[in-house]
Order: sequence, then C-alpha cells, then structure tokens
Amino acid sequence: MESCEMKRVPEMFGSMVFNEKVMKERLPKEVYKALIRTADEGTAIDPAIANVVANAMKDWAISKGATHYTHWFQPMTGFTAEKHDSFITPVDNCSIIMEFSGKELIKGEPDASSFPSGGLRATFEARGYTAWDPTSYAFIKDDTLCIPTAFCSYTGEILDKKTPLLRSMDAISHQACRVLKMFGKNCRRVNTTVGAEQEYFLINKSDYAKRQDLIFTGRTLFGAKAPKGQEMEDHYFGSIRPRVKAFMEELDNELWKLGITSKTEHNEVAPCQHEMAPVFETTNVATDHNQLTMEVMKRVADKHDFVCLLHEKPFAGINGSGKHNNWSISTDKGENLLEPGSTPHANAQFILFLTAVIKAVDEYQDLLRISAASAGNDHRLGASEAPPAIISIFVGDELEAILDAIVREIDYTDVEKTMMNIGVSALPPIPKDTTDRNRTSPFAFTGNKFEFRMPGSSFNIACTNFILNTAVADSLRQFADELEAAGTANFDKALASLIQRELKNHRQIVFNGNGYSDEWQEAAAQRGLMNLKTTPDALKHYTDEKNVKLLARHGICTATELESREEILLEEYCKTINIEALTMVYMATRQIMPACVDYSGKVSNNVAVKKSFGLDSPAEIKIAKQITDDMAVMLNAIDDLKQAVNAVPEDVSMLNRSEYFRDNVIPKMEKLRAVADELETIVGEKNWPFPTYGQILFYV
Repeated sequence: MESCEMKRVPEMFGSMVFNEKVMKERLPKEVYKALIRTADEGTAIDPAIANVVANAMKDWAISKGATHYTHWFQPMTGFTAEKHDSFITPVDNCSIIMEFSGKELIKGEPDASSFPSGGLRATFEARGYTAWDPTSYAFIKDDTLCIPTAFCSYTGEILDKKTPLLRSMDAISHQACRVLKMFGKNCRRVNTTVGAEQEYFLINKSDYAKRQDLIFTGRTLFGAKAPKGQEMEDHYFGSIRPRVKAFMEELDNELWKLGITSKTEHNEVAPCQHEMAPVFETTNVATDHNQLTMEVMKRVADKHDFVCLLHEKPFAGINGSGKHNNWSISTDKGENLLEPGSTPHANAQFILFLTAVIKAVDEYQDLLRISAASAGNDHRLGASEAPPAIISIFVGDELEAILDAIVREIDYTDVEKTMMNIGVSALPPIPKDTTDRNRTSPFAFTGNKFEFRMPGSSFNIACTNFILNTAVADSLRQFADELEAAGTANFDKALASLIQRELKNHRQIVFNGNGYSDEWQEAAAQRGLMNLKTTPDALKHYTDEKNVKLLARHGICTATELESREEILLEEYCKTINIEALTMVYMATRQIMPACVDYSGKVSNNVAVKKSFGLDSPAEIKIAKQITDDMAVMLNAIDDLKQAVNAVPEDVSMLNRSEYFRDNVIPKMEKLRAVADELETIVGEKNWPFPTYGQILFYV
C-alpha cells in the first residue's frame, strides 16, 4: 500500500500548478518560449501573448474544477490577500460562457483603501492595482485559480512585500553579472535562492478554544511553567506521534500538489513543536511557497483537530519558533557562487562573493535586524534559543583563518599543511564543512549558503530577502566599478587589493564564538556592532540616510515608500501590544479573578466548617491568605495596566508611541502575568479557568 502511495507522488507533485510542463502542453510553441523567456530573464510580458496564455490557463483551471480566479498578492499585513471573480460572462438573458482575458490576467483592481499604507494614501483613495508576476507559477487553491501578483497604488507607490523583492532580484542579478564578466563568464541572469525552514507548534483545538489569549494574540499571555518542559531534550528528533504524523502526511500531499518541495519534517526542541523544510527555490517562488505553506498548515491542522501556532513565542519558558532563511546565489547555468572552489581562480571568485556578503551584512546590519523585528520576535531573540539581537557572521574556523591570513598578509597553512600566500592565483582549495555549525549565530555560512536565523516563524521572508539582495548587490556594484576601471591587465592585482581592503574594513562582523555569552555583548560593543534589542530600537533606523540611499540607488523603493514601511511596522507593533494588554485585562478580570474568588471561598468555607468542630486548619488558612494577598496584588496590577493603556499618547510620532508601549505597557503586563502565574500554582486545577501549560503541551 505504501509503495503504491509513493508511486503517486510524482504524478501528484505540481498537479495543481500551471507549470512549465502544463504550459508546454497547452500553449503554442512560440507563446510558450516567450513566456519562459520572460520568466528566465525577468523581461516584461508581451501583451500580444497574454490572451493566449489567459485562455489556456482558464481551460486548464476549469479542467481541475476551478470556477473562479484571483490575483493573489502580499500586502503589508504580512498575510496574503485574494479577491475572487468567477469565469462566467453573460451572453444573453439565459446563458453564460466561461471567459478569462489577457487583460484580466495581467492586471487587477482590488480596493486598496483598507490595506496598511503608512500614510501613502488616504482612506478615500481606494484604487489599487495588482500586476501578474509571470516568474511565479499560477496555482489552484480551493477551486480558485490563484495568480501571483505585485500590488501598488493608483499613483504607483508600492503597497506590498513582493514588489521590492522582485526589484532586488533584478538588482543583484545585474551587478553579479558585471562581476562575473571580469572572470570571463557571460551570464544572462543570476538568481538568489532560498530554502525557508518553518517551525511551528501543534496543539489540540479544544485547548485553543478555551484560551482567549491564543485566540486574540496567538500566544499565551498567562501560564505557569509545567513540571516538565524541554529540559530532558527528549522531544527533539524524537518519534513522531501518530496524530502528528497523520497531519504531516496530509500536509506533504497538499504542499506537493502545489509544487512545494516539502522535504524534511521532524520534532523540534520544545514539546508540541515541529519543523518542515523545503528544497531551495528562486527567492520570489520560495516566498510565495512559504506564504502558502503557512496557510496550508493551518487548514490541514484544523482537519486533524489541531491548531497550528505560528507565533514566535506561544509559550513562555520553552523555545519559540523561527524561520531559518537559507540564502544562496547562483547563475543561470547552475553555478553556486557561494560554493568553495577546487581551483585557485574559482576560489578567488568565491572569496570575492563571500567578501561582498560580509561587507553588505556589516554595512547594513541595522536593515537585516529590521527585517526580523516584531513584537512577537522580541520575546524570542537572545533568549538562549535563537540568535541574539546583535548581527554577526559565522564562517567557521578554517575559512576564518583564510580570511585572517588575507587581512594580515601572512602565509596560511591549511589542515593538510598546504602553504598559501596572498596572491590571488595561489588561493588553496577551500573544503566544505570543516567546522561545526554555530547555532548562536544569526548569519552563518554553512558550506555553500548563508543561514539567517533571526526571522520569526510568522514572517513573510520577502522583507529579509529584498534587504539582503539589495545590500549584496550594492557591494557587487562597488566591486564591479573598481575592477572594470582597473581593466583586465591589472585584474589580479586589483582583485587581491580589493579583497584585502574590504575584509580589513569589515572583519569586525565575523564572529565564530558563543553569541549568548555576556562577553560577546561587550566585545560586540567594542567592535562597533549594533545591539538593537527591541523592535522600536531597530525600526527607528529604517529611514537612516544610508538606508534610504541604498534602496533608492537600486530602484527598490523611494524615501516616501520606505517611510511608509517604517510607519506600518511601528503601528503594527503598537496594535499588537495594545491587543495583548486588553486581552490580559479581560482574562484577569473576567476569568482569573472570579476563579480565585471562588476557590478562596471554598477554602475559607472549609476553615469555617473545621472551626465549628473545634479543629485547626493552618494549611487552609495559609492558602486562603496567600490567595487573598495575591488577588490584591493582581487587582492593583490590572488597574495599573488599564491606566497605562488608557494613557497611550496620541499626538506623538508612531515611534514615540511604540517606545511608550515598550517602556510603560509591557512592564505592567509582565507584573500582571507574574502574580497571575503565581496564583495558578495555588488554585486547584479544576477551578483554574483555562488549560494550563501541562495540559496543552503534554496532550495524549
């Protein structure tokens, strides 16, 4: 039976995707070639072929049971958006035909007024446009043909997360091709590729339904530690429970139908925590697929009586969830430019691209930190389970020694005692995987790619990757300018000088040690590295002059568009904390306090009964007193939190408002939680108003 199921996988994979195989079958040869050329080279779609493509796409979708189509886009909410239209077109009073035009394929006009715009437009300025991204395949979901698109306003400002990503991919391709030309390689296109490892929690739907905090905020705002957490390290890579395995099997099937290469699945460190990892894909496709993956996870979980939690820190005291962004860069001929080479000249090329990344990460460490900034992720970063808020690069001991030799102009001896001097033509073979992985590093070189481990599990990876692409593109731009000016005759000398200078200038960002240690905090400060501990700390740097110039220089976004993004993210932070605070007040007032009053009354009644029989009750008296004292503390904490929320300043900048929430509201939330969690350990389990950590995390 299992063998039969495995035989179905190749047939199933991509069955709901309008991919190259389907295009080749359904499109005229010249139209197919033109569309593939558009996807491969990033050129504009020819309107003349749009009607042909649209008709073929419609016929294929209907054959798969689709009745509607939608332009599927990624607004600044962090989620995806859809507006469904049917294929029907009336032809007279009694009949219809199924139509889908090239115009409908290329452009849509959803209402843009209710999406976050960061002040780019007023509510009454409603018109927005979606534009087809032909580099990402259309697919069928819920009997609807979904067409991946970019999203902009009537006046042309970008309103989504995908447009900057597509622009950044063009930018890094252009600059990388310039550099490669100096090495005698002519490429039409260079693409960045990403594999996004997705962590998540699965909990029982029945437990979720009883927790207002999970429903409203995605995380538990109250909860004492269970007697057992993750300290036994028995869940990581452990045997997968049958219910979870059934979920994973259906998840794989649904993802495979959508052409998503779900490859790896396992238990993660914390109880109820799991991970799914796909195969690398072109960055915009990987972004689309990760957004789809999160959606499908939630839908499949529901069918198995689970709820899939994608919050960065659903439970205090155990590991939160991240999304490891594995990033690399490759030519259209399949050459991975971050693959250490086996020949001297190839190694020089590798070292140059490695240097470009090191320079980019050092110069734009604030932007990378911003790409992982949110209220949810603030609970996770630096919590001895995720990277610290300080950006640094891990390259491994062997590679660091090579870079150090270049910087210091000294000979290097590799693990096999092969001598290297600094001349470009004498760089040695660079082995992969010569050192252990550093789990404390936010940006680690892992053989032929970089793993950026800071983004949270709920994040849209478009932001991380458009920043990374653009920063590296700028390094490559500067390198290409310098090497082109030197000319081919002086290429080796200019290349060696460039690499040595840039590594010397940016050596401080490379760190192979323990990112969790106090010593690193001090050392990082001495190196001049930024430690942006909270989201407001990070976001206030979004529109720093150097960042505005970077993104404008490569045509990614304007200063105004960047300001709007800063405003949107700060507002999201404020709204998140505000909702959490109001939820805490609700739960403490309407659920926890009544439960404590009820339990205290029962205990006090026992005291009275015993006293009537002339019996002492020291244990009950102690419990009743402790509950009464804690309830008084909790009542004050509720009032303090209410006052803090009611006093949120209105006539200030969004940055000032976010700092108020961080400095005034969050500390009061923590005080309320502390006393409530203390009460949870005293009040009888049957009297506690919602499921505890022990009940949620260790279900049967």
